[in-house]
Formats: sequence, structure tokens, C-alpha cells
Amino acid sequence: MCLGIPGRIVEITDAERKLGLVEVAGVGRQVNLACIVDEEHPLEACVGDWVLVHVGFAMSRIDEDQAAETLAILAELGEVQEELAAMRASGKA
Repeated sequence: MCLGIPGRIVEITDAERKLGLVEVAGVGRQVNLACIVDEEHPLEACVGDWVLVHVGFAMSRIDEDQAAETLAILAELGEVQEELAAMRASGKA
């Protein structure tokens, strides 16, 4: 299963290597942007874009609504995992 985490490109850090700083859940990470740039959407136009990040690569551009929805689902999954862990620890699961 491939899970992409939404993040927003905040700056281009190395244009030659197509690297940018992407903020993912409040944490900045250097990410390769090569998969999302082309003649119609050059590297310089990427700042401010929302992207799905997987293993250090921005795999696709998404809109802000898609990013918010995905982040909400991931937060819910995290809460479910925490609840299951608490139940296991108490012997109720």
C-alpha cells in the first residue's frame, strides 16, 4: 500500500536538484519535486502548492480541500490506533 502524506511547498531549496522544503503537519522536510514539474508548471511555480509526499518525493499536486480531507482522515486513524492500543494495554481487546 502506498500512503502519501499531504504537505505544502514553502520554498525551493535546490533548483538544480529539484528539491524543495515541504511543510508536513507543521514539520519542514526536504522533498524531491521532480515528479510534479513540467513545462506547464515549472519548479518556480510550485511554491504554495499542496502535494502528496511519499518516501521523500512529491508524487502529485492536490488542492487544499483534498489536503485537508486527507489530513483529517489520517488524524482519525491515529486516534483509532491510540484507542486500540489503550484497550490492548488494559486487556479489553
